[in-house]
Amino acid sequence: MNWLKQGHTAVVTGAAGGIGLESAKRFAAAGMNVVLVDVKEEQLAEAKAALSGGAGKIIAKVCDVSDPNAMTALAAEVSTELGNVHCLMNNAGIGRMGTKPWENLDAFNGLVSINLMGVIHGCHAFMPGMLAHGEAATVINTGSKQGITRPPGNYAYNLSKAGVLAYTESVAHALRQEENCNISAHLLVPAFVYTPLVEAFIPQKPPFAATAEETVDFMMASLERGDFYILCPDNETPRPLDEKRIQWTADDIIKNRPALSRWHPDYAEAYKAFVED
Repeated sequence: MNWLKQGHTAVVTGAAGGIGLESAKRFAAAGMNVVLVDVKEEQLAEAKAALSGGAGKIIAKVCDVSDPNAMTALAAEVSTELGNVHCLMNNAGIGRMGTKPWENLDAFNGLVSINLMGVIHGCHAFMPGMLAHGEAATVINTGSKQGITRPPGNYAYNLSKAGVLAYTESVAHALRQEENCNISAHLLVPAFVYTPLVEAFIPQKPPFAATAEETVDFMMASLERGDFYILCPDNETPRPLDEKRIQWTADDIIKNRPALSRWHPDYAEAYKAFVED
């Protein structure tokens, strides 16, 4: 990972806690300058204090990723203060309890504007400069397993993360077409991780949940291997079960089954047998 070195710069959104903060710690430990981006001003200040004292500079920026103009201004500020960006981690996200797909349009728009459009705004703001400087760099976008298997109950979140998957695949493909391109793109697919986002709904960490530290350990090893799909485990779901769930979801289209047949009562026994095979 030629981008992960002292003096280089990483920008991490959603960096006030959870996966974002833990990732920022790893980048700072490598001597990188780290720009912590979040809307939570108090937690952001605490995160900056926790990371300060290393070899690199630590800068905190209050910025709403759903605002494209704010993200463009952020990119200009970072360029002025720190120069070239070598790691862009679009990690900011929110979670809200699900509603019916035809209800609460305002909540839907608010979630998608952060979870999906925040990723897109980050890439539009920072990637032209990363391509222009020509040095080794990486883009990491945080998706979700829910964006792949899309379980019922929170259609807005699922849709936003499915969009992140599709968008990041497009970014990776487009980068391959760029001549002499030294930027890699990666999709981080966390498992069930106990983060502040989850803590808002579940006050105590369930035993099966992964920690942010475990998730970022897996992410860093996957980045070292050059993986695009960083499909993270937790303490309940091993990779073979993830693969079965993903395969079943894809087969819904191929086999012309009802939508989300994994949760359809007529397919309960078939799904159980498929998983146990």
